[in-house]
Amino acid sequence: MLELLTSETPNGWKAAIMLEELGVPYKVTPISLTDRVQKEDWYVALNPNGRIPTLVDHDAGGFAVFESGAILIYLAEKFGRFLPADVQGRSTVIQWVMWQMAGLGPMMGQATVFNRYFEEKLPAVIDRYVRESRRLLEVMDARLATRDYLAGEYSIADIACFPWVRGADWAQIPIDGLDHVKRWRDTIAARPAVQRGLNVPEPPKPEEMEAKTVKQGRNILA
Repeated sequence: MLELLTSETPNGWKAAIMLEELGVPYKVTPISLTDRVQKEDWYVALNPNGRIPTLVDHDAGGFAVFESGAILIYLAEKFGRFLPADVQGRSTVIQWVMWQMAGLGPMMGQATVFNRYFEEKLPAVIDRYVRESRRLLEVMDARLATRDYLAGEYSIADIACFPWVRGADWAQIPIDGLDHVKRWRDTIAARPAVQRGLNVPEPPKPEEMEAKTVKQGRNILA
């Protein structure tokens, strides 16, 4: 049995979407960022970085995997899907996963924090993260101008990037003129497994959403 310890964030959704795409059984353990469960000793024993998500492979002696990109690679290798077997094809996919982990996710994450959650508005800081996020999306748009997906066929590269691109409006990153990114986003959003993954863990009720989101946002980087 696989166990996904997660919360409703882009990095959490990446792992959930992958599991849904694979169609394998797994258990969901919701981690409340609002209550800082990710900092509790039992969780840090699994994930030394104190972040979500974490995957525990109970069929492999309770082997724990932290970092969402590493989880995608682990699952792709374990089940032989969404990661090419040939060296160059595999490298191309992993390059785009690393691009998301090192660039798109951190930049859009900081844009979200300073636009949405940081009490003091710092225009220069906001501008820096918004501009860099937009630049990265332009890189992605150029890549998608000549192909349907980032690295050939649908892969963990697309799974890694999709939840972040989906949240561009929330992060207040303009995507006007990025027609290839929009086409790619909409194509992936229509996949049934992606739609299921975006509901893992079960989302809060609408009346709970705003207060929970603000408090959670303040704790995400803590």
